[in-house]
Amino acid sequence: MRIVALEDDALQLELFRRAIEGMGHAFRAHLTGAALMKDLRRETFDLLIVDWQLPDTNGPDVVRWVRENVGPNLPILFVTSRHEERDIIEGLGSGADDFMIKPIRVGELTARVTALLRRAYPAVSSATMEFGPYRFIPDSRTLLISGRPVELKNREYDLALFLFQNTGRLLSRDHLREIIWGQSADVISRSLDTHISRLRSQLELRPSNGYIVTAVYGVGYRFEAVSPRPEEAGGDVPAESAAPARSAPTA
Repeated sequence: MRIVALEDDALQLELFRRAIEGMGHAFRAHLTGAALMKDLRRETFDLLIVDWQLPDTNGPDVVRWVRENVGPNLPILFVTSRHEERDIIEGLGSGADDFMIKPIRVGELTARVTALLRRAYPAVSSATMEFGPYRFIPDSRTLLISGRPVELKNREYDLALFLFQNTGRLLSRDHLREIIWGQSADVISRSLDTHISRLRSQLELRPSNGYIVTAVYGVGYRFEAVSPRPEEAGGDVPAESAAPARSAPTA
């Protein structure tokens, strides 16, 4: 997972970094709200940790901006020295999912982050997962399309499953590269594009199958569920779209 923190205290950020990386997640930090907002315009993350008092803004305003511009699904955890009931009400009311009071206890931070991630991104189980005509069988790392097996390499399978599990979510290029190749992997941009192109062909990603993947300029890719048009689904053309019958000429 990719976790970003907004905090202007270097010591607190170092504590966050050690805790988050100790959990096996990638960590990024910003000191100002402006820097975070700029990053969120081109990058995607799985969880945001935000302080209340910042050099250029305040935490609730940042959270409201995130909800308006990023969306409702990104888990947000307030970590702040503000502890009055009215502060907790304002923080959660601005759109945050949880509220933690400083001083930070690493065990509590780990537990709250784990709980937020678990609720937002259910763990992959060994059970078969179905998405329309697509069936993933994790035990054998097999993908079937309408019952027909599709031959995928390991990274192609991982990327395909990750896309289906994040349907409708905009994912940055760096996010996808870290998920498939690891945080420290040095992967050229064309490798991701090649994998996406191969999956688009191998998985027959088109409206008739209910799913498409589109490039978002300057950011990354979005995998979406779509409704097939009647002609693609083999349905009848609606009567109102048919050409009107010609009247017989009058004598």
